[in-house]
Amino acid sequence: MEVGCDGGFVCGGVPLPYIRDIFGHFDLSTTEIYARASTEAKRKALEAAYPDVVTDDLPEWNQDPGLLDWLTNL
Repeated sequence: MEVGCDGGFVCGGVPLPYIRDIFGHFDLSTTEIYARASTEAKRKALEAAYPDVVTDDLPEWNQDPGLLDWLTNL
């Protein structure tokens, strides 16, 4: 069994104290180490919390010559 999104406990919405008890961790901080959210889960959470900020018409960063020049010169 896995704690993170790959195993489904955290992504499935199971509270961390329950996961701690299932895995037999003494301290909740130990469970938190294994329950880090994936980048995809963070993105989905932000989109759900701020639906008016995230839009589908985001610019393609790799089509911006000024940005590409700036990144090249870092």
